[in-house]
Amino acid sequence: MDRTYLLALAAVLVVEKIGEKSKSRRKWAKDWLLNRSTLSHTHLLEELRLEPADWHNYLRMDENTYGKLLRLVTPLIERKNTHLRQCISPHERLTATLRFLATGRSYEDLKFSVIISPQALGCIIPETCQALYTVLKDEYIKVRINKKKSVPKCEDDWKAISKDFDERWNFPNCLGAMDGKHVRIAPLPNSGSYFYNYKGSHSLVLLAMVNANYEFDMCYFGTNDRVSDGGVLKNTRFYDKLVNHELKIPAPSKSKYSERPLAYVFVGDEAFALRDDFLKPIAQKQLNSDRRIFNYRLSRCRRIVKNVFGILAARFRIFHTEINLKLESIEKVVWVHAVRCITFYEGKLLLGTARLNVLIMKIWNVVKFYLV
Repeated sequence: MDRTYLLALAAVLVVEKIGEKSKSRRKWAKDWLLNRSTLSHTHLLEELRLEPADWHNYLRMDENTYGKLLRLVTPLIERKNTHLRQCISPHERLTATLRFLATGRSYEDLKFSVIISPQALGCIIPETCQALYTVLKDEYIKVRINKKKSVPKCEDDWKAISKDFDERWNFPNCLGAMDGKHVRIAPLPNSGSYFYNYKGSHSLVLLAMVNANYEFDMCYFGTNDRVSDGGVLKNTRFYDKLVNHELKIPAPSKSKYSERPLAYVFVGDEAFALRDDFLKPIAQKQLNSDRRIFNYRLSRCRRIVKNVFGILAARFRIFHTEINLKLESIEKVVWVHAVRCITFYEGKLLLGTARLNVLIMKIWNVVKFYLV
């Protein structure tokens, strides 16, 4: 009886739903959205040209950098005007995207400053992020592994990275510091606890390898945060190449610190597995004087990746928020940050924190030498 009743009730609801007339659209667009040419924040940007510091604070880059970036992405994001309406210009598309990345505001909030509907922003921002990644990846992602080619192409490229670590952080034969970052996301539909982590939020893992100059060399994003950093690394093509010795890593060589040949290695924290080519800190229970010094040296080298994540989140505040986008859009947004964190500055960070850290470590090295 209950089953028959429920089926009948469902049939009635379906018939009523079919009988409902779809609401007709009252207007094509809201009047204030049609006045984008007079109300948009692009007029504010014209005034900010007179205040370079405020321009940089608004878009997280100076005007010259923005102009160069706009010229690169314009062919990929430019649209044509029609007899029905004017298109949204590349300038408006790029500034809206940069403002979204800099603040982490929702589309509903952002629409009031860029004068673009949330529906249009939902298409514009992922498309622009994809265009930014496309035009910048070849120059700023130095380690890329795919089916056709691998970068670095030769041992000299790895040795150049190692030389920087040795000169700046006194750690010989280091090829990169690796770690993962939690990128918080809004719970996705029907995902359950798949993206739920031990911190009580839903997130994805951004795994990165950086060099001594606070630059991303390799990134991998998209694994759910229930997997450890070591597990994320094992899911990458980079790890497969590493295990199969296909990365063209140089053979062990002597350094000024040791008469024995030292292997070229990557460094990480306790979440990664210990390998001949991957070092991590020694456990506290096994420490002695020499091992404490090793941990100290390793930590100096490894903290670079932590600093890079801090710089990334400080510059692009979207990493301080819960990203409420589709999964494929989240990947585009996060990937573009890897190539934009230090874009067009040739490794010179605009944030004074990195320079200050380098200066402090150099002073500490001198003081420690005399204390010992």
